Amino acid sequence: MNALYKLKNINLNYLLNGNNIKILKNINFEIKKNERVAIIGESGSGKTSLLMLMSGLETPTNGSIIFDKEDLSKINEKRRTEIRKKKIGLIFQQFFLIPNYTALENVMFPMQINKINNEKEKAISILEDFGLVNRKNNLPSELSGGEQQRVAIARAISFDPEIVLADEPTGNLDSKNTELVSNLLLEYSRKKKICLILVTHNMNLARKCDRIMKLMDGQIKL
Repeated sequence: MNALYKLKNINLNYLLNGNNIKILKNINFEIKKNERVAIIGESGSGKTSLLMLMSGLETPTNGSIIFDKEDLSKINEKRRTEIRKKKIGLIFQQFFLIPNYTALENVMFPMQINKINNEKEKAISILEDFGLVNRKNNLPSELSGGEQQRVAIARAISFDPEIVLADEPTGNLDSKNTELVSNLLLEYSRKKKICLILVTHNMNLARKCDRIMKLMDGQIKL
């Protein structure tokens, strides 16, 4: 099976108060298409930074990030933005829903950007799968935390990206919603054959993935 991601000798350093801080050190791994991978590690180990690099929102100090045969570390920001728009779904712990858009409009938004036909019908179908069709006309402020995260996940997968990158998607949820949201995310990624990279502290969630990678002190420990 072809690799969707290839990270080669990735290093990420920040200059802070004149000091060179090493965040990621010599990272090497591959992610296959339609694979679900959990990245675990202590706070400050570099998990979110790694996800930011994989999304093209940051560039490494050195090394290569090959995504779908393109090196994200070498192409310009315009091209990286285009790749994110068409191929990468992003889920954050803070939801980042558009506050003046309804749940339905939030889910439709990526499809509208990508000029996908019948976006309203598709968005309603996804919200139905996620048990939110009765909340489709509600604004984010009118939804619970669990409902907002379900909308955020529905939005991330609505345009059938090649991969979803999720940063602690259940970090702000209670145990009941954590179980519901994690199962929805994993089931939908399998159903749609979408690759999933999941940064999490939740070992129960991590064990449901195909593979677990541990990040410790900026390095991958197998």
